[in-house]
Amino acid sequence: MSRRTLDIIAVLILLLYGGVAGSAQFGGRFAITPLDPTWTAIQLRGTLRVATDVGFRPFADEQNGELVGYDVELARAVATKLGLEVTFVPTGFDALYDSLTSGKADMIAAALPYAPELSYRARFSTFYFDAGLVLVVREDATIAGTDDLAGQRVGVALGSAGDAYARRLEAAENGLLRDSSYEEVAQALADLRQGRLDAVITDNVAALIAVQSQPGLRIATALTSLPYVLAIPPEAFQLQAEINRALEELRAEDFFTRLNERWFRE
Repeated sequence: MSRRTLDIIAVLILLLYGGVAGSAQFGGRFAITPLDPTWTAIQLRGTLRVATDVGFRPFADEQNGELVGYDVELARAVATKLGLEVTFVPTGFDALYDSLTSGKADMIAAALPYAPELSYRARFSTFYFDAGLVLVVREDATIAGTDDLAGQRVGVALGSAGDAYARRLEAAENGLLRDSSYEEVAQALADLRQGRLDAVITDNVAALIAVQSQPGLRIATALTSLPYVLAIPPEAFQLQAEINRALEELRAEDFFTRLNERWFRE
């Protein structure tokens, strides 16, 4: 057993003893503060086990036998802030929550949308990315929001969330001229660059890739919100606090700006 493990065990024993002594001293009126079993086990191992959906680019992918991507880099940075090593647990998207309940993983980092209705299965971190719909226009356009779309040609990928949003604007008699003839949003963005469209409605990931990969386009405004979060076991309240602290520090260091610039490119 390593010296670090022995030190951690000693600290935990002292904390437990202090709690018992305090409870006895005050006539048992104060309960012993519960420990987070997930956080305790992580500290004993010195490793954070992270479930991720490999192949969902640009968030997680495998290149030359190594995991890379936005969420992979984020998980490594969080682990470093926590003073831990990181081990990745490749997991299909449908089995991500099961990886927590089965004890195979301590944290999910897999472009996971915030789902408060699933709080009985997991705790969630603060938001680290918003994948909601945005309005993309040319850099020289005067369009600032949906109120400026009357009479404007707006491209969307057929059957996409952007298509559904544009149809709702039409139903509200917004006056936009929807063009849903595109199979892929990249085709609509190409026509926007060429001046054949006035705007495109798409998700923030596709928009960031388009704006950063080729000049001439900008994001005019956000239209909807789809925040991504890190998820941990429901009992892991201490781990949640540590992860949120790490995310706050990373935001202050402009870490997410660098992530966006590195991973949202064609």
